[in-house]
Amino acid sequence: MYIREKIEEQIKQIMADALNKSVAGGAFSIETMPDLFLEMPREKEHGEYSTNMAMQLPKQTRKSPRYIAEALVENMETEGSYIDTVEIAGPGFINFKLKKIWQYSALEEISALKENYGRSTKNTGKTFNMEFISANPTGPMHMGNARGGAIGDILASVANWTGYEVTREFYINDAGNQIVKFGDSLDARYRQLLGEEVLFPADGYQGDDITEHMKDFIALEGDQHLALESHARKEILVEYALEKNLTQIKKDLETYGIHYDVWFSEQSLYDSGAIESTIELLKKGGFAYEQDGALWFKATSFGSDKDDVLIRANGLPTYFMADIAYHMDKFINRGFDRCINVWGADHHGHIARLKGALTAVEINPNQFEVVIMQLVRLLRNGEVARMSKRQGKAIALTDLIDEVGVDATRFFFNLRSPDSHFDFDLALAIEQSSDNPVFYVQYAHARICSIIRQMAEEVNDEVPMDLTRLIEKEEFHLLETLSLFPNEILLAEERLDPSRITRYTIELASAFHSFYNACHVRVEDFPLMNARVALIEATQQVIQNALGILGVTAPERM
Repeated sequence: MYIREKIEEQIKQIMADALNKSVAGGAFSIETMPDLFLEMPREKEHGEYSTNMAMQLPKQTRKSPRYIAEALVENMETEGSYIDTVEIAGPGFINFKLKKIWQYSALEEISALKENYGRSTKNTGKTFNMEFISANPTGPMHMGNARGGAIGDILASVANWTGYEVTREFYINDAGNQIVKFGDSLDARYRQLLGEEVLFPADGYQGDDITEHMKDFIALEGDQHLALESHARKEILVEYALEKNLTQIKKDLETYGIHYDVWFSEQSLYDSGAIESTIELLKKGGFAYEQDGALWFKATSFGSDKDDVLIRANGLPTYFMADIAYHMDKFINRGFDRCINVWGADHHGHIARLKGALTAVEINPNQFEVVIMQLVRLLRNGEVARMSKRQGKAIALTDLIDEVGVDATRFFFNLRSPDSHFDFDLALAIEQSSDNPVFYVQYAHARICSIIRQMAEEVNDEVPMDLTRLIEKEEFHLLETLSLFPNEILLAEERLDPSRITRYTIELASAFHSFYNACHVRVEDFPLMNARVALIEATQQVIQNALGILGVTAPERM
């Protein structure tokens, strides 16, 4: 248990004891215990922690919040605790100011745990499936997949740091309408390149990659497949092009620093009979019915305003049908405790109906969550960047990485919470200045490494380190910021918001730079110098740990 957890647990126990004593002493009576909620005040003068417990009790007690707060504070026993003073603010907020000694514990924890500082056992023994990107394998990876990749990969890392056994998963959409369209596009281009006058499908995939695939295929196979039946030829062309695309997708994602544990094929749901068994289960429960030649799911039974098609009148299953079978496989066949998907904002309406379908097949819908991701605008010189160097249409993931690098790409895509729109400034991402947040954080790490190298022979290990010599406000601010790291990881996992880690690294770098500008590390006072070296070593370790979660490098030189 980290120092802040110990403090918070101690304060909550003191609050509970004070409440019980207030009731026993006749100050007021209650029927139910309120939430023992603590928060960190924005204003430092209000202390390290605050509670609104007194604000929750007026209805039960028929007393004013101020009266309740005064009774609670009067009955708080803080001797021997981390609490220095307790004060009442406003109509009844209770603020706790702590004794200064607590901050030194964070430094001791970091020194002991090093690369494991921040990890917890909160979710040990539980399994976590993180499915993200899952782009159609009908073309190259593009910028639209880039943010989802960074969000999903970092959330998976965060979950791992809280104790989960994590599986990163890519759902390959290798069945359904898009594959039919893919086959039609490949077939038309194949025949055109071999001299046939064939109209290209109006809704076909027009990318240069389709043409390149068929040129390569003809170079290998010639025209021998022209004589085949159309459907047989399309199967061969699709198999060839899908393998090419998936190979490139995997290569691009490796470059992006993303490594998947599972590549799950949608087609496998059809081959294994999972689609049919899911249909039978829905029918058995009375949640599927036939109408107008199609099979429908009773989504209205679960709060939707209309029912949804599972099997079209032409006999083809919908994406929704496959999605139900896919998530049944996750929960029932593979037994995940928690499944998270990263989806674009245009899929928001799909969440409620999928949760309804999971309920229909007796899966707890609360085990399934979706992170909705808003689009990002790429800006170059203040204008929207539109053109790709390769495709001439959408910006490819590899183009973005080539221009700003993996570190900046991953860092910038997580500067805001997933549900926030924001502008990605391409020029800023490569600027070597404090205005560039990823450079700012990496520079802080490199500067600390430089100081440690330069002072390696000056630190006197024979002089005992006295952390109580750290008394400057900048030192305390840095210590307190370091102590927040474990809690930021837990909050990022709980709220599915990886941007908390990104923002934390910026705050920590800022706290370090403030310390560095105010306090000399190389001083003649050896106990103080040793303590300050220990402080910057801890800062270097935590920056490294945080950047590791983000999949961003922590350079020792810049």
